[in-house]
Amino acid sequence: MMRFGAILAVFLGASTAAAMAADPALSPQANAAYLAAYAHKPGAVRTADGLEYRIIQHGKGARPAASDLVDVYYWGTLINGKLFDQTKPGVPAQFPVNGVIPGWTEALLLMREGDRWELAIPANLAYGSSGAGDAVPPDQTLVFEVSLVKVTHP
Repeated sequence: MMRFGAILAVFLGASTAAAMAADPALSPQANAAYLAAYAHKPGAVRTADGLEYRIIQHGKGARPAASDLVDVYYWGTLINGKLFDQTKPGVPAQFPVNGVIPGWTEALLLMREGDRWELAIPANLAYGSSGAGDAVPPDQTLVFEVSLVKVTHP
């Protein structure tokens, strides 16, 4: 009976991910259209590899290096607005700059303490074709708002 439960759980998880991926609002065309439209937002910047961002608030603090730790507040959504991750109010997350998805690493290396940015991260700089469990289907552009609170040198 436990084996059936495990098989059922795997099937339900796979069908949930498949249903999310089948959502037309998350199609490859919708992701491409989102990035194309984002590039035309006021203040939008696009890097050579496709990361797009807008600076919401300028900070004046330290800029992290790849080997540093950063404390950040953030929330992340899919392009359809579905929230898949966020920090708790008053509790920033701490990450190594070079230990996150490539789009985050690239953005963090450009940010300063006190900055608040909106990021549009194409799938190739996020979780790519593997996705991230049930939260992020494969091949999805991710949208984050990130506030860089503190840089710590190891």
